[in-house]
Amino acid sequence: MEGTWAARDGHAIRRIDWPGAAGTARGSILFLPGRGDAYEKYLETLEEWHRAGWRVTAADWRGQAGSGRLGKDAVTGHIEDFGIWVADLAALWADWVAETPGPHVLAGHSMGGHLILRALVDHRVSPDAVVLSAPMTGMNGPPLPLPVLHTVARLMCRIGDPTRQAWKWSEKPGELLAARANLLTHDPDRYADEQWWRDHRPQLVMGPASWRWVERAYASWRQLEAPGVLERVTVPVLFISTSADKLVSHAANLRAARRLPHGEMVAFGPEAHHEILREGDAVRGRAVAAIAEFLDRVVPHA
Repeated sequence: MEGTWAARDGHAIRRIDWPGAAGTARGSILFLPGRGDAYEKYLETLEEWHRAGWRVTAADWRGQAGSGRLGKDAVTGHIEDFGIWVADLAALWADWVAETPGPHVLAGHSMGGHLILRALVDHRVSPDAVVLSAPMTGMNGPPLPLPVLHTVARLMCRIGDPTRQAWKWSEKPGELLAARANLLTHDPDRYADEQWWRDHRPQLVMGPASWRWVERAYASWRQLEAPGVLERVTVPVLFISTSADKLVSHAANLRAARRLPHGEMVAFGPEAHHEILREGDAVRGRAVAAIAEFLDRVVPHA
C-alpha cells in the first residue's frame, strides 16, 4: 500500500507498507534507500521480508524519488544539510514505531545506511537491530585525506552555485548509461528493472548530486569518523559490503564495523558491485541469508 507521511514541517514524503496479518508479525522493518534511489528498486527484497513474517515499510528521502525536489531543477540531488534527513528519519521512526509491532529493525542502502548511522550516533532512533547494505560510511573518491576533500568541496560551493551538479550526467536525461551497470550490479535483468520504473514513473528520475550535497556528505562523514562516536552505539549492526565497490568506501565500512561494539561484517569481493541486494542470485542469496541469520540471532522469534 503506497501513501504519504507528513514530516514535522508538513513536507509530504512517500512511503509504502506491507501491513501483514494482525497479531502474527515477526516484527517490523523500516527500509531507507540510497542517494538518488527509490524504494521500487528493492521491492523484491521487501516482499521477501514480508513473506518471512515481517511488517515492512519503505520511504523516500525528502527531495528525491516521489517526494519532491530541494534544488533548482527536477533532476539534481540537493540538500542543505544531512541533519534535515536525520530529523526526518527521527520523526518517521517515532511515528512508525508507535504503529507497528516489535522488534523494530532499521535497514538502509548506501546513503540510507549513512543516515541511519548518523541517527544512531545522534541518539535520534533506538532500533533493536540494524542492517546496512553497502552503507556510505565513506565515499570512494580521490585518495586524499578527508579534511582536504572537505576543504575542496567547500571551495567549490563558494566559487559557484552550490546547487549546481557536481559531476556530468548522461546526454539523454532519464536514460541510464550502459557503463553505470558496471558500478551497480552484474545482473542485467535487475539493472533493467530500474529503467522500467523510470519509464513508468518519471518522477523517480534523478541525476548527479549538487556540490552542497558533496560538501555536506564530507562533513557528515567527518562526524562518523570522530573518535568515540561509533564506539558508543550498542545496537547490533550488520554490514554487507564489497571490496569491488566503486561508489562507497569498503575500507571505511570495515573500519566502522570494527569500531561498533556489536558490529558484524559480511564482505564480498569482485563478484559483487554496489547494489548487493540487486546482484545476481548467488551473491544476493548469500546476502539475504546472512540478513535472515543475523535477525534470527539478535532479535529471535518470540
